[in-house]
Amino acid sequence: MDLTDYLHAEWRPALGCTEPAAVAHAACLAAQQAGGGVQRLRLVLDARTYKNCHAVGIPNSGHRTGVLWAVALGAMLPDPSAGLEIFGTITPDALAAAGRLVAAGVLQVEVDASLTELCIDCTVTGARGTGRAVLAREHTRLVRLEANGVAQAPGGGPAQEDADDPIRAQVGAMALADLLALADTLTEADRARLREGLALNLAMAEHSVPLLPAGFVPPAGAEPCLRVPRLVSAGVLGRMSGEPLTVMSLAGSGNKGITVSVALGLWGRHRGHSEARIEEALALACLLTTATTQRLGTLSAICGAANAAGIGIAAGLVRLGGGGLAEVDLALQNMVGTLAGLICDGAKVGCAMKAMTGVEVAFRSAELALAGFGIPATDGIVGADGNESLDNLGRLAQKGMVSADPEILDIMQAKLGRG
Repeated sequence: MDLTDYLHAEWRPALGCTEPAAVAHAACLAAQQAGGGVQRLRLVLDARTYKNCHAVGIPNSGHRTGVLWAVALGAMLPDPSAGLEIFGTITPDALAAAGRLVAAGVLQVEVDASLTELCIDCTVTGARGTGRAVLAREHTRLVRLEANGVAQAPGGGPAQEDADDPIRAQVGAMALADLLALADTLTEADRARLREGLALNLAMAEHSVPLLPAGFVPPAGAEPCLRVPRLVSAGVLGRMSGEPLTVMSLAGSGNKGITVSVALGLWGRHRGHSEARIEEALALACLLTTATTQRLGTLSAICGAANAAGIGIAAGLVRLGGGGLAEVDLALQNMVGTLAGLICDGAKVGCAMKAMTGVEVAFRSAELALAGFGIPATDGIVGADGNESLDNLGRLAQKGMVSADPEILDIMQAKLGRG
């Protein structure tokens, strides 16, 4: 495992929520192959991608929300190379054209409950033909591109074949001791990339403070255990509201990127740690967030910003506090024993509250771990060590909560009928 390759794959810029951005990216790719003049569009999604597109804001759209606007805008944009920053290319003309598509009722969105992994399958019928683009497993992983039923190799890059050991799977399979060692192999380029992401995510957090009630986020210099979680909450709220700032996403999620980096960056600076030490703690936090995400799934029935990012933060805080493998183990036990089961009911402004909760629990978990306290393996789903606890959390998310997503989806879809 090479840390530079890891960061290239998992620490990536994104504008707006990653699921609607990925939907727009797929629609743009498909419309390109159709040759323009969109007449009809059919979008098939897995349930969890649909869930995350249901109510979230879209940047640069005049406060539009939801999957219909995401796919309509994507079909009207000319360049798919922007990837997860595609909403940064919205123009007034594209917005008006997307509005006409939405109003015309030519957009068909379906949920395929049999899909167990992220899948975005978009077919556009245009004036000169039909185009299709399929993204699977990861938000920009193009596995199929067609023009009039014929497979294409686009200029933006060929369809990606299955890999035996994608980065996320490699990280998820590593022992905790190996992840700690890997976090210490940062190059100067790696450090620069982490600093870039931290700056982007802090900018989103500070920018979004006015979205919360006055005084809710204390000013700089206030008690950090109060200020830091609330500033994280502001950043996530801004992103979910569609604020037009790019953030650095982590493990496929901008909310995870904001939660991990803002929490660790601000805490480390408050405690007077060097930037180099903060970067090393952030690298470990990123790796643990990815390792947890691999177990939960790219999209999960439980909240990734609280659980996966919270686990990453707890490990990073232990690293900043001078702890080693034993203390990180204890921190993971504490996180899993406390937060497991906090559900994901889609991407929306309420994610800000869940992220804040994850940060608060991470502070407590790390503090107790550094004092030698951990929830014992005799308790609930807590394992004999951190790795086993993460495995048990993954089992809960992937198997134990298999019936939760359909119920959540039914509740969300019923709201659409109320208008």
